[in-house]
Amino acid sequence: MFRKPSGKALSPVLEAPADGLIRVTWIGHASFFLQFAKHSVMIDPNWANWHGPVRRQRKPGLVLDEVPEVDLILVTHAHFDHLHKPSLKTLQAREGIVVPRGSASLVKRLGFPAVHEMDVWDQLEFGALEVIHTPSHHWGARYLHDTHRDFGGYIVRAGGKSVFHCGAGAYFDGFSEIGKRAEIDVALLPIGAYDTPSGREVHMNPEEAVRAFVDLGANVLIPMHYGTFHLGNEPLDEPLDRLLTEADRLGISEQVLLLEEGVGIEW
Repeated sequence: MFRKPSGKALSPVLEAPADGLIRVTWIGHASFFLQFAKHSVMIDPNWANWHGPVRRQRKPGLVLDEVPEVDLILVTHAHFDHLHKPSLKTLQAREGIVVPRGSASLVKRLGFPAVHEMDVWDQLEFGALEVIHTPSHHWGARYLHDTHRDFGGYIVRAGGKSVFHCGAGAYFDGFSEIGKRAEIDVALLPIGAYDTPSGREVHMNPEEAVRAFVDLGANVLIPMHYGTFHLGNEPLDEPLDRLLTEADRLGISEQVLLLEEGVGIEW
């Protein structure tokens, strides 16, 4: 439990990718730095060393103090491992922060120039940067009784590229609807914490993540929500093994990209 986190924090690549490309950098857990040719977005940033009593297993992939100002920060829901206030206080975003309906009160004093609340299927535009709030099968309460807080994922589009971030959640038939409403280049899908201590169906397993990817009709699957915090009863290395086995069974292994924390890939 008290072993030091492995891995290394790297300096972010500051140069924007070429037109028509997107650079995706996994920071760890559900945290991503997305860079388009003319825009940049941070999703669910979390540099915490602990999630309650659970210690981080892998270091955040980027040096927090070296992350540049981005256009926008997106938070998928209010759970502490997705809405991490100390990380948010350090980051800067020109257009502010986006949260699901009911969570503005949690971030309004963190220093952002604007707070944007979204309902499911709402759409925001910031120049050529477009954000769509998508549904998920999860829950949004940060504590016991604040069940009014919404939750979901996001589609982010700019420069002819689109990325879908699922947030967290169980498999549901809404992935098909999301895929029908939008063309998705890159799908960021959770694969861990499915064997929950509570026994609740709150996170999809690796096979369900592959099924969601097929439902979405996306081009590339990048797994997340595994290996950083040991939140489920399954062995820490099991999610990735099961994902690769299922992708191989279905003949889609070439569409699965495994990211190392802090190392961006362009697509």
